[in-house]
Parts: sequence; structure tokens; C-alpha cells
Amino acid sequence: MPFKISKPMRFGDCDLTGIAYHPAYLSYLVDVNEAMFASFGITWKEIMFERRLGLPTVTMSLQFIKPAVYGDVLDFSVHVRNIGRSSLDLETDVRVGQDIIWTVRQRIVLTSTEDHKSRAWPDDIRAGLTRYLEQENAA
Repeated sequence: MPFKISKPMRFGDCDLTGIAYHPAYLSYLVDVNEAMFASFGITWKEIMFERRLGLPTVTMSLQFIKPAVYGDVLDFSVHVRNIGRSSLDLETDVRVGQDIIWTVRQRIVLTSTEDHKSRAWPDDIRAGLTRYLEQENAA
């Protein structure tokens, strides 16, 4: 089951014709990923400032299919495809109504903010992420 959330396309994220700036999509994606973690009770503030862990994206592949415009409601579906020792593979599709407007595949790696080396997912975070792990990939 994917994590789902909707966000309105903001005026400040569009050009003068009302079409979304594609770099703004990355800001939305960060917000959506942060909300997914919060949905199982783990805030990024806790991860970063209390546990001293980071969540850098190490690979990303974007496909833009149709433009979004000011006032559109973007419906995000985040699919957890794989949870490794320290990695997390996500695939997100973004729709306006029934139309997919862009997709992204990304790999996030959990790291220490002190030495920037990868760390294994803590049990509570792994358990939360597993809520969204696609059944075909569940181990």
C-alpha cells in the first residue's frame, strides 16, 4: 500500500503563465517524503537532530509527462520498493486527477551526520517504512 498525500500547486512555484517550475517539484518531493516518515511517528527533526542521522538521496530519476499549473492539486503516491540495510528505494507517481504528470525513482541512504557513513535502519524506522513496502517485495 503506498503512502498518499495531496498538495496544491502554489503560485510561487509557477512561472508567469501559471505552469509549474520543474525544480519546485523537488521541494514538494522532500515535503512528501518527510510526511511519509511522520505518518508512522518519526519526525525528520528527531532523525536529524536527536539521532544525528541524515537521509541523503544518492540516485534519482525523474520523468516529466505533463505540466502542472497553478491551482492543480497534486496527488502523490509513494511506493516503497525496497528497504536495504541502509538504503531505501522509493517510486513516486504524481497525478492531477487521473493523469500522471511526473514520476520519480529515488534511492535514499541513511547516514551518520557525524562521519557521513551509512548506518543500518533502526528497528522503529524500518518497521514504519515496512507499512508501505509493496507486497511483492516484502521479505
